[in-house]
Amino acid sequence: MKKIFVIILLFALQVNSQELKFDSSWKSLEQYQCPEWFQDAKFGIWTCWNPYAVTGAGDWYARNMYIEGSRQYKFHLEHYGHPSEVGYKDIVEMWKGKKFDPEYMVDLFKEAGAKYVVAMAMHHDNFDLWDSKYHEWNSVNHGPHQNIIGKWEAAVRKSGLRWGVTSHLERSWNWFGVNKDADKEGPYAGIPYDGNNPKYSGLYFKKYKGYHDTNPMFSVNPPQEVIEDYFLREKDLLDQHKPDLFYFDGGIPFGETGRKLMAYYYNQNIKDNNGKLEAVMNVKNTATKWPFLGDQIRNGIAVEDVEVHQLSSINALPWQTDTSIADWFWTTDIEYKTPKYVVHQLIDIVSKNGNLLLNVPPRADGTLDSEAITLLKKVGKWLDVNGEGIYGSRPYAFFGEGPGSKAKAEKHFGMKELSSDDYRFTTKGDTIYAFVCGTTKTDININAFSSTLYHKIKSVQMLGVKGEIEFIQEKEKLVVKLPQKLPSEYAVCLKIIPELNPVPESISKY
Repeated sequence: MKKIFVIILLFALQVNSQELKFDSSWKSLEQYQCPEWFQDAKFGIWTCWNPYAVTGAGDWYARNMYIEGSRQYKFHLEHYGHPSEVGYKDIVEMWKGKKFDPEYMVDLFKEAGAKYVVAMAMHHDNFDLWDSKYHEWNSVNHGPHQNIIGKWEAAVRKSGLRWGVTSHLERSWNWFGVNKDADKEGPYAGIPYDGNNPKYSGLYFKKYKGYHDTNPMFSVNPPQEVIEDYFLREKDLLDQHKPDLFYFDGGIPFGETGRKLMAYYYNQNIKDNNGKLEAVMNVKNTATKWPFLGDQIRNGIAVEDVEVHQLSSINALPWQTDTSIADWFWTTDIEYKTPKYVVHQLIDIVSKNGNLLLNVPPRADGTLDSEAITLLKKVGKWLDVNGEGIYGSRPYAFFGEGPGSKAKAEKHFGMKELSSDDYRFTTKGDTIYAFVCGTTKTDININAFSSTLYHKIKSVQMLGVKGEIEFIQEKEKLVVKLPQKLPSEYAVCLKIIPELNPVPESISKY
């Protein structure tokens, strides 16, 4: 009998695997459904780390050092020399990462409360950070002579967290075209930058006829061989490192090629997970911003990623914000956000059915600044107390109330400040979690759970405090008296349990 059961189970798994198969058509990709693990995880940590950290001069260094007169061009001239003589290839070789300890960092990220860890596999600089089969310019052959992605993967797998990679290669061909230029003025006028040297075309790309005639900042229609190389390298990354999460830095690149890559990723993930789709594909919605970055996401074919911004309301489908605790890459004048800022950002995003992917940029040697470590530990301490209302939660009928209820990014990396008058809501089954985004009050009033808008409340607790706390459910508001000693900084979480079960569908509709 047991043998028959096993045969039936294996047959069912095989049928399920056969039923769910993707191709590159839009209709086929619309079969995608976001896995539960991602919806439950809520918080991930990401590392943007590459040769830029050597200079400490910021993001896009590989491009801007070739733009005459730019801040990074001037920096390069002062510290390294002229880009006709000392180019980005030389910066690559200066990057050693001698103190890179991914196990330590993953343990720290886990302590901070992250449920998935993501590493950058390549930036727009065309330098692969794994043992690439199709690209000689990679971190095993050059620079640190380490398989950066391989080491990250091993550490993350060992920790039991979910594992992801980000890809930024689709922009590289046009983005990096400036290395074919020369100064127009000054003592080096007319002397070609080192990107013109065919010896280094593997890193800098070949120089094509008419290259600068169609040279926007982001790739639209590069030569077919560049697109084919893109596909092979991305496929190699997926085959070697099998990420749970894969991220495009923009829309779906290169039309059919990008969709083909997505289908391949989904199908391979199904095979690797016994017929179950566990893959998360992050794609940015480019319908209104940067339309030239690729085809826009549509009909839930992937998980939408909203770079450094937040949504102003609940999204029916799971989504993600990727942002950073400082600049994208480590800089000598780096300024870190506060733990309070990160906690409030996480609360707001989760209340709207989203996840927060938080970048933590390492120094060139692979270590983290003490300020970054302290920030992460404080966020982790807060989640130790309040994580019950974050992990595994789903949005309530509306995400919150208060003066910051339209909270979204006001500028790059910016979010409207939340105060003690701002509340954010999540649910698990019949239980409501109400986050108070401040710790300065003794009594709070929440309109959403008045006797008029909500049914009778059985009890109110505060996460981190034993027993129930005092409350009065009035016709126009719920009044909660906070204990004198609060269990955590930055925000506290009320656990509201209703008298009636289950919560009516009109209330718990998400």
